[in-house]
Amino acid sequence: MEFLVASAIGMLTAAGIYLTLRGRTFPVVLGLAMLSYAINLFLFAIGRLTVNGAPLYQKGATDHTDPLPQALVLTAIVISFGMTALAVVLSLRSFLETGTDQVDGIVEADPPRPDREAQP
Repeated sequence: MEFLVASAIGMLTAAGIYLTLRGRTFPVVLGLAMLSYAINLFLFAIGRLTVNGAPLYQKGATDHTDPLPQALVLTAIVISFGMTALAVVLSLRSFLETGTDQVDGIVEADPPRPDREAQP
């Protein structure tokens, strides 16, 4: 099970970094969201969730779950939602001002298509 969770975290991180390095704004926003999901899974994994453990103090209970990773993940979800909303608004404004969704704002020339013949 640990290998599966570690693999999922690794794949989300790799996909997030790949999408963040793309040249258009929408994949960058998706990449940032995937990176935040990977971080949330990582925080859950380091918390070592216990099965049938008392979530808070209970008389007679010998093991308790650690509430700190759960609180950190809840806070990270709220922060990542706000960060994603800000990135979407900034990318939309950039698109409306420049007319392109390229990250650097430079409009690329249309690549030649085979169905169109070259005009002399």
